[in-house]
Amino acid sequence: MAVVATIRQRRCFVLVLGTAIVVAFSALFGTTSGAALVGDSCRASSSTSDGGGCGKGLRCTTCVPPPGTGPAACARTTPVDPKTHGTGLPFNRYSWLTTHNSFAVVGTKSPLGSAIISPPNQEDSVTDQLKNGVRGLMLDAYDFNDAVWFCHSFHGRCLTFTAYVPALSVLTEVRVFLDANPSEVVTVFLEDYAAPGSLSNTFNAAGLSKYWFPEAQMPSPSKGGGDWPLLRDMIADNHRLIVFTSKKGKQGTEGLAYQWDYVVETQYGSEGMADGSCPKRTESKPMDSKAQSLVLLNFFTSNPSQSWACSNNSAPLISRLNACYHASAKRWPNYIANGRLQCGHDNIAHCKISSASAPAPASASSPAPASASSPSPAPAPDFAATSPAISSSPGPAPGPLNSYY
Repeated sequence: MAVVATIRQRRCFVLVLGTAIVVAFSALFGTTSGAALVGDSCRASSSTSDGGGCGKGLRCTTCVPPPGTGPAACARTTPVDPKTHGTGLPFNRYSWLTTHNSFAVVGTKSPLGSAIISPPNQEDSVTDQLKNGVRGLMLDAYDFNDAVWFCHSFHGRCLTFTAYVPALSVLTEVRVFLDANPSEVVTVFLEDYAAPGSLSNTFNAAGLSKYWFPEAQMPSPSKGGGDWPLLRDMIADNHRLIVFTSKKGKQGTEGLAYQWDYVVETQYGSEGMADGSCPKRTESKPMDSKAQSLVLLNFFTSNPSQSWACSNNSAPLISRLNACYHASAKRWPNYIANGRLQCGHDNIAHCKISSASAPAPASASSPAPASASSPSPAPAPDFAATSPAISSSPGPAPGPLNSYY
């Protein structure tokens, strides 16, 4: 998740848990006096309780493929919760960790007893992803085996060897998390191949209807978009589950919001990762369209790779964020979607001191602070990935590309 402002004269991005980025403050690093800070060198092989010399809340890790072969640096291991900086901003002023194919977990055993040959994208269960700070889930829904299933498949069909898990199982995990965490908001993006009625029945069966954010209350694209409700109001109203579908026409029958009426989205896969560019996904409106209030940035290779995700999610991600900030009418992404956890589960992009002053930290009492995804013009970002533990070149992905989305 992302905090919503920057400390004066210092900005940095911290990649947490390998799934997306967190905007963080040096003031929040919480390191002890004399301890190494985020990005500082450390002792990766240390078995002592001092974390290789890193400060509190940090761990010593390496991030050069293959994992563990490069210099070590201190990395943050827990995300910064944006709610600690107030919930008084519109929902579209926050950024959230998002996982691609969230259900496609390494080591999943098919409930059908068949081998799963489609590649996994995550190392943690959906429950653990949510506990680790993920707030956006990208799920591929199919009618299969007399139910809705989440499958990592192709050509709009789920097969026994691409079927990961019944949708009800994953959606129940989401409901259990929301039950236990009454101040959290989760967004679900559905790549939707299900027949009309299938998904709404499954969400209802999972007990999620009580958390549903009504499509009628989303900023209307026909009226130019605009701000979403305040985060604190969404929490108070218990509208804590936002669901988007890729299939148009389900608003009236199932209450499922058509994603590209409300979200602009970058191209997914290797095609969308070119340095310095920010191409839109085919179905999306132009990235600078303000009729859509939310911005989704995809950042993952077509071929999931644990080793190469580490370097991809370093300097190239920072470059991509800068490019998409400008391409999206100077808005930061609300969702940053990564497809694979990385070596050691952490990585950092080092802070850089900026000569330009930035707004003071946001709070619920500040009605109009700068934010990580502010729709109003803002100074160009000034970030750098300077840690020696970070490779700025993602290199070739091992193995052939595939046609999976």
